[in-house]
Amino acid sequence: MKIVFLDEFTIFGQDISKIATLGNYVGYNETTSNKQIIERCKDAEVIITNKVVIDDALMEQLPSLKLICIAATGMNNIDLNAASRRGIKVRNAVGYSTDAVAEVTIGYALSLMRELHFYDTYFKSGAYAASNRHLNLDRRTTGLRNKNWGIIGLGNIGRRVAQLASAFGCNVKYYSTSGTIREEAYPACSTLTELLEWADIVSIHTPLNENTRNLIDAKRIEEMKSSAILINVARGGIVDEVALANALNNDVIAGAAFDVFASEPINADSPLMQLKDPYKFIASPHNAWATVESIDNLIDHCYTNIREYISGK
Repeated sequence: MKIVFLDEFTIFGQDISKIATLGNYVGYNETTSNKQIIERCKDAEVIITNKVVIDDALMEQLPSLKLICIAATGMNNIDLNAASRRGIKVRNAVGYSTDAVAEVTIGYALSLMRELHFYDTYFKSGAYAASNRHLNLDRRTTGLRNKNWGIIGLGNIGRRVAQLASAFGCNVKYYSTSGTIREEAYPACSTLTELLEWADIVSIHTPLNENTRNLIDAKRIEEMKSSAILINVARGGIVDEVALANALNNDVIAGAAFDVFASEPINADSPLMQLKDPYKFIASPHNAWATVESIDNLIDHCYTNIREYISGK
């Protein structure tokens, strides 16, 4: 059985030998381009992909393909309808990075509210050493306690963020983009507007789908408090990035922190790269999930998914 990992570099060199024991394994240490997929996956029965897109046209040209393992939770890079129609199983990895992403979310909020990026730069630039003052209060800071934390999408990660935010003394509410209201430890807002108008911190933890694409546009951002911050660790495409840049430049909201973008890597001419005040925006290159522990969990998920497929053959 041939197993191909189309973007093996996404596991950062962690030991993947257990998967290699399951078949004739080949991994590629760069993103496989659309033009390379057919050549690399011919005769492959199993494909592992983190972000490489597998659509219906590609499946048509891969007659041996029986299983697609997504080395992530989000499944928006696979044409699920086409896979189902062709009898190709698709398995993802649920819950492997819950703690890692939740911890980064809290870290983003603390960094923005305490202006850690600005003050770290002030220190390292030599400005502090050259100052005649023993402290610097150029930018006002606020704390988390008693703040209103609004969560969009109370899945595994959203629920963990809610727990951590509560531990910091925040008031937590959530909004379900699917409209599904379950019995939870936190109250639900009936509308997104209700959540945005109430929250001091808004964090996004929902999949990218027809309900969430461009969910947070200019109109939605204007519904937020001018003192509020917006955090997206879910998927690019949920927030209108041009609208966000305009909002930050015009003080519509106080700050934002993103780990995901509509185009990855981000375009060099993105307005988020040219903000008037860069300290209002914190960004990371889609690696909020990537702790050593999470990567090991991810490898275990992929291994289990392939083993279960083999057992069911």
